[in-house]
Amino acid sequence: MFEDLLNKYLWKTVKERIYNSSKEEVMSAIYKENKHPDDFFALLSPAADAFLEELAVISQKITRMRFGNIIQLYAPLYISNECTNSCLYCGFNRKNEIKRLTLSGEMVEEESRLLFKQGFRHILLLTGEDKHAVSPEALAKIANNIHSKFASVSIEVYPMDSAEYKIMTEAGVDGLAVYQETYDRIGYDAVHPSGMKKNFSWRLNAPERAGDAGFRKIGIGALLGLSDWRVDGFFLALHAYYLTKKYWKSQIQISFPRLKQAHGNYVPPNPVSDRDLTHLICVMRNILPDSGLLLSTRESSHFRDNVMPIGITMMSAGSKTEPGGYSHPDANARQFTIDDDRAPDEIAAVIAKKGFDPVWKDWDREFLI
Repeated sequence: MFEDLLNKYLWKTVKERIYNSSKEEVMSAIYKENKHPDDFFALLSPAADAFLEELAVISQKITRMRFGNIIQLYAPLYISNECTNSCLYCGFNRKNEIKRLTLSGEMVEEESRLLFKQGFRHILLLTGEDKHAVSPEALAKIANNIHSKFASVSIEVYPMDSAEYKIMTEAGVDGLAVYQETYDRIGYDAVHPSGMKKNFSWRLNAPERAGDAGFRKIGIGALLGLSDWRVDGFFLALHAYYLTKKYWKSQIQISFPRLKQAHGNYVPPNPVSDRDLTHLICVMRNILPDSGLLLSTRESSHFRDNVMPIGITMMSAGSKTEPGGYSHPDANARQFTIDDDRAPDEIAAVIAKKGFDPVWKDWDREFLI
């Protein structure tokens, strides 16, 4: 399991190796055709900052070779904001006084119809981490009811066991996103004071349980701003590299959620600049040429428009981060505030203007027959 590999690395040792990397080591790593984990240290180092332009050029070239000019669009659909965790950075923290809501099946249908009318054919279902609010069986029923409209239905919910993930795939769910938030065990423990999410190992091993259940897409990520982005970036790359080798039939996807303001006014202890995030995206593309790289509406329209050509293959659009947000928006129920609030068709027009193809659908279940 990946946890066995993770345990071979000490956070402090990894950080020292990253920050002590030389320009010569960067130059040696940057032009290697097949990157090895030993190369990750140098590519993420402060010494590599001077080579950001070269990294961006290589990243863009790899992306065009592997994915063409396609930018896939998807939309999140929040089913519930009820949660049993008390994550310090999250608007759904059970201690926050926000409006709690779990959508009925009819309300989910209404939300999904609106997204379908906007053109979306790839949808991401989200919940807070409360099995009593939305059980695996209830989630499977929701997915089964709406997947006739959508080419791909993914989930970003609480980690499940292997049998529960199998229920998901049998209901037509083909994608999973589960973020470790930070790979620093000490930092992880500090921001997750209570709830099931406090169990670092249970969350860390979720992508492998999903891989064993046969998910076509497995998404991971680190919540940028919780810890040093360079060190978390190393472990994120190592995790994705490992999953790519073990689950070669699945596409491993990487997201770059950067901490934004949420209810509770949590201040990120390790702010990540636009340049830092661009650096991380370039490194991930150089290391993982076949992975999907996702950028959400957490980011500004200016940043998304400019970083998109470098290595991004999927973008959310017109997102609402509260249950019922497309039909009955309520700011007091959001998980976090979005920054790019443009309409989906407006984002698609910008993508096309930049010479790329905005794609609403690039998969069909008939391919599995």
